[in-house]
Amino acid sequence: MSRLYLFLKYLAMALWSVFVVTPFLWALTTSFKTANGVTGGPTYLPWLQYEPSLAGWKSLFGGGGGIDIVKPYMDSLIVTASASLISIVLGSLAAYGLSRFSYRAGFVKNADLIFFFISQRIMPPIVLAIPFFLMLKWLELLDSRIGLILVYVALLLPIAVWIMVDFFNNIPRQIDEMAMLDGCTPMQAFLRVILPNSLPGIIVAGMFCLIFGWNDFFFAFTLTFTDTQLLPVAVVALNSSVTPWWSLSASALISVAPLLLVAFVVERFLSHGTLAGAIR
Repeated sequence: MSRLYLFLKYLAMALWSVFVVTPFLWALTTSFKTANGVTGGPTYLPWLQYEPSLAGWKSLFGGGGGIDIVKPYMDSLIVTASASLISIVLGSLAAYGLSRFSYRAGFVKNADLIFFFISQRIMPPIVLAIPFFLMLKWLELLDSRIGLILVYVALLLPIAVWIMVDFFNNIPRQIDEMAMLDGCTPMQAFLRVILPNSLPGIIVAGMFCLIFGWNDFFFAFTLTFTDTQLLPVAVVALNSSVTPWWSLSASALISVAPLLLVAFVVERFLSHGTLAGAIR
């Protein structure tokens, strides 16, 4: 039975790995093809089945009639990283307050406030397009990084609050009490004791914020024009009457690279054994 279980487990893992890796391999091989290589049928081995070309990659840097993807790439990095960092800072403070203190305004309680935060993600993005557009126009922040950062903070903050509230609820209140018995104020207990023990939750919330912010197309398209352009909009601009699969494949690999890098770096911190021995 144990051998059959191990066989089925490793078979499922192998099949899932093939399912996940195959699109990346397809994009990698396609990014080095030309138009004839793409339309000539399925080929996977360079130099044996097709002659590799760098035309798809050169088009991402202004060569061969393509676009320069460097500026949109930097715009996306700055906007997404800044909005995610601000959302995590503000979201952690709001989540800690909702987790440790009770609020009531009529029939509105903590649970209602938490639902209010996450309900902001339920609304279709198009509902917020005109209000955001008018707000940024009034602030003279249309087509700017700062304007997009403000919009993205409003979009990502509910995610950070929702995730961090649940994580703080799983941290025993005795940790706060022990810290305050040692002379800490509530804010000092939060900064010195709770946050270090909340690293996995912060990382998970940060990953979700990065993913949602990095992949957003709608607001990046409706709130920017020429001065600022994010990566998803730049990738769509590659398309024309003839779909350049080689350039789109190269841009897809470049687009997913930061998220994969962050996932590999932070994976080691996703451990839930950090609270061992924290309560005396």
